[in-house]
Amino acid sequence: MKSKILILVLLILSNLVLADNVDLIAKANKAYTEKKYEEAIGLYKVVLKNNNESWQLYYNLGSACFKDNDIISAILYYEKALKLNPGNEDVQYNLKVANTKITDKIETVPVLFYKRWWKKFYNFFSADGWGKITIALFFLFFILLTIYLLSKNIIVRKFGFWAGVVVFCISLCTFELGYEQYKALKYETHAIVFSPTLTVKGGPDEGNSDLFVIHEGTKVRIIDKVNNWYRIKIADGSDGWVQADKVEVI
Repeated sequence: MKSKILILVLLILSNLVLADNVDLIAKANKAYTEKKYEEAIGLYKVVLKNNNESWQLYYNLGSACFKDNDIISAILYYEKALKLNPGNEDVQYNLKVANTKITDKIETVPVLFYKRWWKKFYNFFSADGWGKITIALFFLFFILLTIYLLSKNIIVRKFGFWAGVVVFCISLCTFELGYEQYKALKYETHAIVFSPTLTVKGGPDEGNSDLFVIHEGTKVRIIDKVNNWYRIKIADGSDGWVQADKVEVI
């Protein structure tokens, strides 16, 4: 009995929080349209503190920061939105515009054309998107399997069998794509530099030699961590160590 009451209370509280978040988002959107960008930013951040993470929320927050001339925060939140929805063209475009306003213009390591095509296809859907496609394909596979098992018409049975084989193989591919997206979301860590000027060191200590300098807004990939130092790599392949509190993880 006590457990049922507890579940009921938790459901009521979760519904209240959800309703409160919807109200806050509506107020934030209204503030944004009225060009009250600081107010909109504060409201969006309150929603985030309520664990209501979504790519739309990060996108709106990034746009509010951009309008408020906080370009570095805008880049951070656009990157967070893109991490959750990598194929969204609006986020990609706004992020590209924001990146034109930062100091560093780092040339990326050349990538073979087929790898570029594959990455574009891979990022066409998020992990959830590929997962939904996989579920739909598995459902279609079982329909075709049922047709194969129950039909008495040899032509229909052949169609059910071979179409089922094709759909099953495609579903395995979409499952793998979704899993790779999930791994990238969970394990691949990037960050945005929030220090106006950041010297990259040869090791995780201030006493190590200076390698190169990067500036605020630059995106880096975190490849290791020692105490309060990150080993990072930038788009041109250069790597080194920076203090963890100088960057914000995406």
